[in-house]
Amino acid sequence: MTPAQARERIRERSDLNAFISLTEEDGEGPVVAVKDLVDVRGAVTTAGSVLLPSVPAEDDAPTVRRMREFGCVVVGKTNLHEWAFGVTSDNPHYGPVRNPRNPELVAGGSSGGSAAAVAAGMCDWAVGSDTGGSIRIPAAFCGVVGFKPTVGTVDTEGVVPLSRSLDTLGSLASDVRSAARALEMMSELTALVAAHPRPLGELRIGVARGWGEGLAPELAGAWREATAGLPEMDLGDWVTMGAPGLTILLVEAAAFHSRRLEHQSESFGSDVLRLLRQGQTVSRHDYSQALLEQARVRLETEAAMAGWDAVLVPTTRVGPPRIGEAYDRAAVTGCTRPFNTTGQPVIALPAPGAGSPLSVQVVGHFGQEATLVEAALALESEWSRDPR
Repeated sequence: MTPAQARERIRERSDLNAFISLTEEDGEGPVVAVKDLVDVRGAVTTAGSVLLPSVPAEDDAPTVRRMREFGCVVVGKTNLHEWAFGVTSDNPHYGPVRNPRNPELVAGGSSGGSAAAVAAGMCDWAVGSDTGGSIRIPAAFCGVVGFKPTVGTVDTEGVVPLSRSLDTLGSLASDVRSAARALEMMSELTALVAAHPRPLGELRIGVARGWGEGLAPELAGAWREATAGLPEMDLGDWVTMGAPGLTILLVEAAAFHSRRLEHQSESFGSDVLRLLRQGQTVSRHDYSQALLEQARVRLETEAAMAGWDAVLVPTTRVGPPRIGEAYDRAAVTGCTRPFNTTGQPVIALPAPGAGSPLSVQVVGHFGQEATLVEAALALESEWSRDPR
């Protein structure tokens, strides 16, 4: 894809509202869409808000500088949930990101514009961020691959934060191989795709017992099909695992926005304002306890996964809701948030079945992205989404 072809596609699908701004960059390298909370030289960073100065960034964020070493061309800044604090990307200032599968549905959030851009063929791959599921949820809803690496893998300087303890940058792409290669361009990781990846039969991949219970009917059958024949293992309870991460996120987001909440609260969308106010009510004691609990959950999860190359869990428990309609937030984030608490790398992968809304998370060990990619490639091949 050339930048000109990408911009033409963006114009053709302007109804999806996937971008906040476009650049005039040109070149022969990969055409990349960047979530609009990451600084790109010469482009305004909005974070999906109207509260930041409308002044172009003077420098690229470190991850963008690294991407340029591979010849990447940034085609534009993608729309997102305001301040990256939500799961729909129904933005009150820039309009809702619409789902390429069905424009009446949300694209997921907060990296909704990045997922929609990939799904609609507006770029070669896209940059997203993930603090509670913000790469994996839109990847699931839009039917693409989302790669959240181990926390700390990608430099987050030059990125508007949501929760500095949990924020992670990663990639969205049409397939596992492309998402892995994209992550190499964003970070210091290399050789994520082995010359001869092991097939599924040579990997020990387990299914987290109980995590597939109670899925929405449109997901349940596809989950059973995707996991058929794989052994079950005890990973832990997703509610308990995710709780510390939610507390940490609420407190750190409220702290970052404290001055804006005091002086400019009317400029926040109602859903984001409600969450920020909730964060202001959490005590120091509860925040400290959440940090301690996070450490315990990390240790227990790694112990539970000992001997397994990867573990499978659903990405979301429901399909994408309609734009503007009420939804169960816990059903959207319940299976993603645990792995922000633990910091583990995860690849969200479309499950088998044409048009299936199911996405499966392939969960790896802390700092072992190469093995995770191997497992995801094996599953992708088994599910006939990558005949290579």
